[in-house]
Amino acid sequence: MNSRSKVLDFVNKYTMVIVLILVIIFFSVRTGGAILYPSNVSNLISQNAYVFILATGMLLCILTGGNIDLSVGSVVCFVGAVGATLMVSKNVNPVLAVIFMFVIGTLIGAWQAFWIAYVRIPPFIVTLSGMLIFRGLSNVVLDGMTVSLNTEGALGFVKAFGGGANCYIPDFIGGSNSSINITCLVATGIAIAVLLLIMIKNRLARLKKNYEVENLGPWLAKIIIISAVIGAFGFRLSQYKGIPNVLLIVVGVIIIYSYITSNTTTGRYFYAVGGNEKATKLSGINTNKVYFLAYTNMGLLAALAGMVTIARMTSAQPTYGQNYEMDAIASCFIGGASAYGGIGTVPGVIIGAVLMGVINLGMFSMGVDQNMQKVVKGLVLLAAVIFDVVSKRGGKLMAKNT
Repeated sequence: MNSRSKVLDFVNKYTMVIVLILVIIFFSVRTGGAILYPSNVSNLISQNAYVFILATGMLLCILTGGNIDLSVGSVVCFVGAVGATLMVSKNVNPVLAVIFMFVIGTLIGAWQAFWIAYVRIPPFIVTLSGMLIFRGLSNVVLDGMTVSLNTEGALGFVKAFGGGANCYIPDFIGGSNSSINITCLVATGIAIAVLLLIMIKNRLARLKKNYEVENLGPWLAKIIIISAVIGAFGFRLSQYKGIPNVLLIVVGVIIIYSYITSNTTTGRYFYAVGGNEKATKLSGINTNKVYFLAYTNMGLLAALAGMVTIARMTSAQPTYGQNYEMDAIASCFIGGASAYGGIGTVPGVIIGAVLMGVINLGMFSMGVDQNMQKVVKGLVLLAAVIFDVVSKRGGKLMAKNT
């Protein structure tokens, strides 16, 4: 591979990372550094936690062939409405309410998955009907009213799921009077060390098996950039209130699903179905089960996103969850998931979600009109899909020429 090909390969592989860095620099200059204020960095996590969670689940649906779930926003609202009603109006223990919300979300996902996987109704139709059904049921449950999470049990739920002003991990090391959250800094250092160990271990394992590995130079550059980004991110959080509780939930989801998609047989099935469903069937894999798992899992994560949403807003309303599905879908495609299925990673999706969050925050800080914000986000999504299509055609053309 010549130097030009290496550069093109590097740019193609890390396009969204490069774009994210450029976008952060652009908005930092335009806002006088306002988007990098510690409070804004913390808000970026809290306000976009639902996107990280939903986009992770949406990725599995997209992997199966570019399929999407249009119902997730309504499911988020419905699950949140049921949970808030149970905790406030029925005085149900928050732990039982959480379990019930997970069960509801999973059953909703399984209900839709059945029609998609076994009756073979197109996902677009099934989830579009789900979007209408569960939005309507949300209004029925709440009777068009707002339910505030103001009881003692509900407030405990709010804190656990990262809502409210004081839902942060305490500074066990520096204490409450420290200007810098030492616990946050230590956690950041541990996170960087663990990530480095995993990356080194994976590289050595591939070398031992004589697998192809990334050149040492780009690999070291990647390590340095990732470590610097995590370090800067953690330092900014330490200057505010430390680690938001909801960040632990988000990180947990990222770790679990990164492992599933990268290191398990079931995870590889999602890629196989999206890559070539007929060949996957012929190899003996139950493709119906793969579809069923993807959409059932989407319901489960929609329930979690519903909990995070009502915790952050400390209430449940019939309007919650509107356009959440669009944010999740956009994050996936911007993060490198293919519109045709079979391609995409959890880290890529998270980068896409962060990019959308930074764009939202940057435009808000600049005072850009909300309607224009939608225009910009739509153009960004279109550009990401165009890039996917063009790069796919370019790859086929290069393969044909060689």
